[in-house]
Formats: sequence, C-alpha cells, structure tokens
Amino acid sequence: MPSTLLITGGAGFIGSSLVRLALKEKHTVVVLDSLTYAGSLENLAEVLNDITFVQGDINDASLVEGLLAEHKPQAILNLAAETHVDNSIHAAEPFIETNIRGTYTLLEAARCFHANLKGKALERFRFIQVSTDEVFGDAAEGECFSETSPYRPSSPYSASKAAADHLVMAWHRTYGLPAIITHCSNNYGPRQHAEKLIPTIVRSALAGKPIPIYGDGKQVRDWLYVDDHSRGLLACVKDGVPGTRYCFGGKTESTNIDLATNICSLLDGIKPQKTGKPYSSLIKHVTDRLGHDRRYAIDPTHAQYSLNWKPTTNLTAGLKHTIRHMLAG
Repeated sequence: MPSTLLITGGAGFIGSSLVRLALKEKHTVVVLDSLTYAGSLENLAEVLNDITFVQGDINDASLVEGLLAEHKPQAILNLAAETHVDNSIHAAEPFIETNIRGTYTLLEAARCFHANLKGKALERFRFIQVSTDEVFGDAAEGECFSETSPYRPSSPYSASKAAADHLVMAWHRTYGLPAIITHCSNNYGPRQHAEKLIPTIVRSALAGKPIPIYGDGKQVRDWLYVDDHSRGLLACVKDGVPGTRYCFGGKTESTNIDLATNICSLLDGIKPQKTGKPYSSLIKHVTDRLGHDRRYAIDPTHAQYSLNWKPTTNLTAGLKHTIRHMLAG
C-alpha cells in the first residue's frame, strides 16, 4: 500500500536509490538531507520534482518534529550517516555527531510523534535504522553474519553505527517505538561516492593512475547491488516486524584484489587503454588501513523467508552497469 516515507540521507548513494524505487512503488517521499560532501542533489536530479526535499540536519530537533507533524509519514528510514571508514580514523567527531547524536534526535522526535498516533496510523508506523555489517567486526572463515551475531566493531565508523543500533533497540524496548534495524553488506552501483572502493578502482584505471589496494588485497567483502538493498528496505516498511533485525547480503564474496582484477578485465573489454596494456598493470598495493577487518559475509536467509526478498543482480552484471554509468557521467 503506498504511503508517505521520510527518508533521511536521501540525497546520498543508497538514499537516492531508495527514493527512486519508492517513487516507482507510488510512495510519497520526503527527503531530509544536509547535503554534506557525500550527498548531492545531482543524485536526485531526475526525480526532484516528484519529492519534497528539505535541506537540513537530523540533529535539528525542531526541523525534524515539524516535518513529522506536517507530512505524517508511515515510516522514517534513517540513512543519514557519515560512512567512510578512513575518514572516521582520521577524524571521528563527525561520526559521533551524525551517527549517534543524530540517531538519538530522530528517535526522540519519532517517539513523540508515534505516541500521538491512533488507529491504522499507529499500527503501521515504523522507524527503520539502516545499519551495516561492519558492526559485527571480522567474520571467521566459513562464518556468515546473521541477525543474532554479536557486535564487535573495529573502527570509529562501525562503533558509531553500533552505538546508534543500541539506542534504537533501547527506544523500542523502553518506549515501545516500533523500530527495525537492517544490516547490509558492501553496496555498489551508480552514483556511489568517489571515495569508495569500486569508484576508486574505475576512476584510477580510466585516468591511467595507480589503482590502490590496501595490504595484500585478500580482504573479503560480500557485494550487494544498491537497488537490491533498496528493495529490502521497502520490504521492511511493508512487512517488517518491530524489534527485529534483518540482514541483506549479495551472496557474492570476493577478495579486494580479485574484485580489482575483475573490474580491470571488464574495462579492458569496454574501453581498452590506448597503451594496449591491461588495466590490471596499474594495480598497486599500499599500506593497509588501521584496524582493517579481513572478512565480511552475510547470511540473508531470514530476510529471504520473512520479507520474500532476495538479491537479483549478479556481480558481473552490476559492475558492468556501474562502469557504463560512470563512463556516461
């Protein structure tokens, strides 16, 4: 059933994917985004006239309260976050401010809003906290993260997301806020910020510059196409159970070095270097990231059965689409 959604961070990479998909499903969309370096109206250019866009900070309590009172959303989906691990290592304060304090501000506004709802509106309301698999730390060989995995964050970024998750579950248990937490594996796709791994590989290769790979490159990541993730979030709006966590994964594990090599091979076929050399010749190993987790992997079984969700985009097809989008842009 179409409804009104408040999407924070909706001008970011995942947020803008979610906005476009929500519009296709006939939802009314309100976006709150402070448009920091990671968010851009260009990500929403083709749909900007179809949404209500508000530039503002999730820490602005009066602004958030006003948006809830005016638009009366069925769900708040919190995607507003500082997300880049390297940035969190060099300067953690923005991650504390946005990811922890910002989530608290949203929770308080949602609690007061929910307390005044009645009837169907009360039953349907959801607060969906979009978290990450990084709160679980390293996955041992053969282990997959699930909804019952313990929290073991390694970086300031993942620690800030873990803290926010704990606040969300506390507001659910203490105040009865109908909250849901989602955990996803590494997203990729069009419009991802240039600082992330896959855009860095593609941009460096096309510029003929060294392609930086941390350490030995054998860190393992599970890759999830961004639109598949967005479908999962909308499934939570429709069928998610308050107090529950859902894990969304692509079931596509790859080492970083293999990923870089595969992207280089795809680029060789799409836009070969003028030098005639393979792009893989540009790969360069650099000093590893501090506290770098070796492996992430998600078991999405619970989401598949309870939300009727599964990833539909395989890694090769998703990478090809991502590369062509970057070339066109």
